[in-house]
Amino acid sequence: MSMLLENQKILVTGGSRGIGRSISLRLAEEGASIIVNYSKSNSDAKNLLDILNTDYNQNHLIIKADVSKEKDIVLLMQKIESYYGNLDVIINNAGSTNFIEHSDLKKHDSTIFDDMYKVHFRGSFLCIKHSEDLLRKSLQPSIVNIASIASITAIGSNIAYCAMKAAVVNMTKSLARALAPEVRVNAISPGLVDTDLTKNWKDYRNKQINLTPLGSLTTPEDIANEVFHLIISPNITGQNIILDGGRTLN
Repeated sequence: MSMLLENQKILVTGGSRGIGRSISLRLAEEGASIIVNYSKSNSDAKNLLDILNTDYNQNHLIIKADVSKEKDIVLLMQKIESYYGNLDVIINNAGSTNFIEHSDLKKHDSTIFDDMYKVHFRGSFLCIKHSEDLLRKSLQPSIVNIASIASITAIGSNIAYCAMKAAVVNMTKSLARALAPEVRVNAISPGLVDTDLTKNWKDYRNKQINLTPLGSLTTPEDIANEVFHLIISPNITGQNIILDGGRTLN
């Protein structure tokens, strides 16, 4: 165990399941104290906290907050400040989606667009906005936004999802300029990720695998490893790292 992140306090939004869970565990392995944010999966969050506290000696925390609601984000940051005093890293991972064929415009109603906007784009921005003072108390603060290759290809679970992930990548570049040189901001754009959710999309999933040169989906562990790499790389900012097994080559 390298412990390269020893004494760092890291917030992982949507951190209790899937990609967020893998990120939380990977960064804890490196010595970080993890703040696991969740909105609904209370039992998953408590289970993960038990694992973190049992396997790693750092001072971990779980906090319930819906990042689609600004008041929840404000309270989240207040709790972090009162408990830790500062924040070193934010991983904006919280998100949700549902599969809608792009050609089915009738199903792309205003609710879909509002939901994607509130969580993926606005939620990420507000987490950064309301944590800026906490981050600036850190020696090497950084932010990693989890986007998607849908931001580039416009191929994804629905049109609104693709658009909001593109907005996240654009925002990443804007904030990297705005917050430099103190705070680094990067994004990761995975291909289709091998999670419990995507296992239900059998036809779409198989199509993406067949179109991927490496013949496999991105895993949550792949993403967690790249998050770690970005945190410990002091000369990288404003970048969107493509993590897709070559899917964007086709």
